[in-house]
Parts: sequence; C-alpha cells; structure tokens
Amino acid sequence: MTVNNEYDFIVIGGGPAGQAAAAVATSFGHRTLVIERKALGGEVVTTGGGPTKTLREAALYLTGFRDRDLYGLADPVDIGLAVERMRARTAQVRSEMQEVTRAHFAKLGIEVLYGSARLRPNRTVLVAPRDGDTQERALRASRILLATGSHPTRPSSISFDDPDIFDSASLFSLQRIPKSVVVVGGGAIGCEYASVFKALGISVTLVHSGEHLLTNMDGELSQLATNVFKKMGMRLVLGARVSAIGRVNGELCVTLDNGEVLGTDIVLYAAGRSVNSDGLGLAEAGVKVNARGWVVVDEHFQTNVEGLYAAGDVIRPSLASISMEQGQLAACHAFGLGFKEKLDPLPVSAVYSVPEVAAVGLTEEEAKQQGNDYEVGRCSFASLPRGIISGHGEGLLKLVFRRNDRRLLGVHIFGDIASELIGLGQAIVHGAGTIDVFNRLSFATPTYTMAYKLATYDGLIRLATASGGQLRLPISS
Repeated sequence: MTVNNEYDFIVIGGGPAGQAAAAVATSFGHRTLVIERKALGGEVVTTGGGPTKTLREAALYLTGFRDRDLYGLADPVDIGLAVERMRARTAQVRSEMQEVTRAHFAKLGIEVLYGSARLRPNRTVLVAPRDGDTQERALRASRILLATGSHPTRPSSISFDDPDIFDSASLFSLQRIPKSVVVVGGGAIGCEYASVFKALGISVTLVHSGEHLLTNMDGELSQLATNVFKKMGMRLVLGARVSAIGRVNGELCVTLDNGEVLGTDIVLYAAGRSVNSDGLGLAEAGVKVNARGWVVVDEHFQTNVEGLYAAGDVIRPSLASISMEQGQLAACHAFGLGFKEKLDPLPVSAVYSVPEVAAVGLTEEEAKQQGNDYEVGRCSFASLPRGIISGHGEGLLKLVFRRNDRRLLGVHIFGDIASELIGLGQAIVHGAGTIDVFNRLSFATPTYTMAYKLATYDGLIRLATASGGQLRLPISS
C-alpha cells in the first residue's frame, strides 16, 4: 500500500466532536485532516440542531401559537404560507451555518477531504473521494479520531420506502401539509417535532413506550409536560409499543401492542439513534465495540488500539454539546495538551419542545435513590411577573438541595427560555454552591431569572417549617 500523505491527526467525521477535536489540535500546531462524507458540521447544520430549532422558532412566530388566543386574534392563520416561509427560513439557516463552519475550518487551517473513510492497520486510513472520479487514497497519522456520529434508527420491520413514513432526517423532504401525524417516541426529538406539528394546527398523536415522557428528566417536570401537551390538544398514548406500521386497505396505520390501530396521514418515527460505523473497518483495525455496536473507549476516549480515539455519538448517542467536550478531551490526551483534562460531570440537558425543558444535576428521584436528605424549592411562572406578562404561566423552576448545608444538587426548568435559564443554575451546581447564592443576588424584574430567588424562598420556608420556624446558617460541606 502506497501512503499518499501523512498527518499528525486524522479526524473521521466533521460534526461537533470532530470539529472541536480538530480545532484544538490545529491550534496547538498539529497538522490535521478532517474526512467528511457529507457536510462539515454534521447533523447540527443539516437535519438536526440548527435546522430543527429553526423550524420550531419559525412555527411559533408565523402562527402565533399559544399567543393568538391570549390577544384575542381569531382570524385563521394561512398555514400554507407559514409552511412556505418556514422552509425558506430553515434552508437559509442551514446554508449560513454550513458556510460559517466551512469558514471556521479554513481560518484555522484545517485540511478537509470529502469522502468515505475506512480504517486499516497501523493507523492508516483509506479514503474513497466523494466525487468518485479520483482513485482511493491511503493516508496515515500518528493519532486518529473516529467521530462519525449517528443516524435515526430504522427498524427493519418498518417500510421507510413508504412516502408517508419518515424519520427525523427524512422529514425535511415532506412537501405537503398533513392533516394528522403519529409521532413515535416521547424523547427529546419526538416532543420537539410534536410541538412543531401542533403549532401548525395539525392533529398530533404521540406514542411512547415508556410510562412517562422525557424519561431522563425530573418526574414532576415530565408530568407537567404531559399535562401541557394534553391541554394543547395533543393526544398522548403512553406505555404502548408499536407492533406494526404500514398500509391497511390503502390507509396508513400504526398498530400498537394493546391492539389499538391509529389511522394517520403521516408517521414520524423518532425512537432512538444508531451509530455510523458501517464500512468504517472497525473489525479490520481491531477496534472493540459493545453489544450495541458502540465503540468502546477509556476515560481519555482512546479505544483499545493505541493512538486511535473515538468521541461523540459513535461511542454513545448524546447531545452535540457533550460530543464537542469529548472531542476536545480526546485531542488533548492524544497530544499531551493541558487545554482540557476532564469531561464535565454535570452537563446540561435541554429539550426544545413547546414549552422548553432543561435540567442539570440530580433529579428529585435520583436524590432520593442516592439517600440524600434533600428538600425542594419551586417557583411557578404563574406567580412570576414575567410569566404573567407573557401569559405562559404553566412554567416551573425547581431546585433540589441538601437540607443540612443547602448545597444545590439539581435545577429543573419547564417553560419559556428554559435552555437559557439553566446556565445560572449550572454554574452554582458546578461550584458546589448553595441556594443562598440566589437569596443574596439581586435580579432584574420582570425577568424569568427572578424565579431562582422565589424558588429559594420557597425552599427556605419549607426548611423553616420543618424545623419549627428556625433557619440556621448552612453547615460547611
């Protein structure tokens, strides 16, 4: 095999993990090549991340969803025009994000090769260029990172060849406005898309195999989301699995394991993601994978093959923000850099449904399971001036903290801009701070951040009530 070129670092995959890793390595003087099959930036700039959040923002803005009734606007919305503008805006955002990503790579001097990569022994990579007109190239590097990401799971029992059955990636090809949709999956992706469909006035049935939506979120917020979705007119079918999706006498139907058959115009299957490892040559390179096909790595994100690292969804489907951190850490360990030494143990989770859900730290259920002597403090947005002004009083901010020293263990938010609000709580949890910080701070009002102070008051009152009306200074941890 003739090696065409050698690098310090070859990154396979130009999504969040690969981009972050390549940026670190290049910034510290290591010649880096990124091999990408489709578009730099990955799904964040193509069919996930930016484009999906744009759909949400556009749908809310163009339809006035949740606000039209508040202001007594009864005139019907031109959904056709709204959808047309949504598509145009989403395409614009996708294009701009891809251009910004390309410019970022160029500014840093990161070399990019478009094509499909396959691992070979001795840290060699074979690349079949995307245009198909160039001969396969053999490249070598002292360090390699696998960051090939993931794709929506497509069970073999479901015929995605049917033009009305979609996953979260293919949904962007939908050209008509459906009358009804069955969304399969009550996780972040399912809840986000169900919200967009509902904003457009489409009949939505959300099917989830679990007993609760957003299983990884705090149980109280999960129930609150369930209640609000139902109030919006969304039908929720929880604790039921899909046994079949297909045509019955020409009609698209979703058959559940409880025997119920749901007729629908289209189906969005949003239940799980699978790693992109086909054709990557993992076995030939001796890379270990687990039973689910995820690449196995150590605490430094190095595989069992020395000098070969993996980060992002290929080791376990997760959030783009976490993938970026993993990529940075892998690059730092690969080249002995002190830029980043450990992964964030308390990353933020955010779901961009309507309303949003965000969390950091322990849920109330987790605090209980771990044996913590904890208390909670809550602030309903209905009692918050900003919530009253917005008319979105269904929101809630919840603090979970230890009783003896009032150390903040977790923050959970349901409502407007929850994904933005969670950052303040994250900073306190990371610093092992107490809820007393919120008591001492002066927040602008009317703002949603004021909910932290009111939730703290609620928590302190609960402590005082439990202790006979007395509050003591926190005990040092």
